[in-house]
Amino acid sequence: MSKHSGETFSVLLARAREGDAAAVGALFSLTYDQLRAIASAQRRRRGEETLNTTALVHEAFLKLAGNEKLAVHDRSHFMAVAATAMRHILLDHARSRLAAKRGGGRALISFHEIEAALEGGGDFGEAKAEAVVALGESLERLTLQSERQSRVVDCRFFAGLSIEETAQALGLSATTVKRDWAMAQAWLYHDLKQSLE
Repeated sequence: MSKHSGETFSVLLARAREGDAAAVGALFSLTYDQLRAIASAQRRRRGEETLNTTALVHEAFLKLAGNEKLAVHDRSHFMAVAATAMRHILLDHARSRLAAKRGGGRALISFHEIEAALEGGGDFGEAKAEAVVALGESLERLTLQSERQSRVVDCRFFAGLSIEETAQALGLSATTVKRDWAMAQAWLYHDLKQSLE
């Protein structure tokens, strides 16, 4: 039994903020089932077949455990930060896959192909990888426009948090989250459509 078993999430979080890597591991253990559900949903959404759910959760752990001090406020914020790490891992994986397949070149994909690839299942084909990369790049542009809206997208879309959980994780009102979520979706739709025309 580890020295962290039986400790509450908030106690472990306080230790993780102080740089205790073992506490970060214990936080992942406490939230493992929920993190696997997030990872599974992200993989399904992208049709990812080569990077399994367990590997995605473990890579997210390594990414977060590598931080000297974990800057997380509470459980919802922890889940949002983990979901963001998973999104970055999947985006890097999609970029690597495309670079290997095309020697680094990139062909254009239509907005409708992105919609179909992100909504559909199937294998992690080239269209799916292109869709993931296009969405990732659009989210990076959104972050430059509104970091808060980008974090709302991470919480709502990638972590699967409710409006209230997102508000709690980001220290915002539910009304602000609803507004930011609607604005971010519209912005992403417009940006993706424009960038692909």
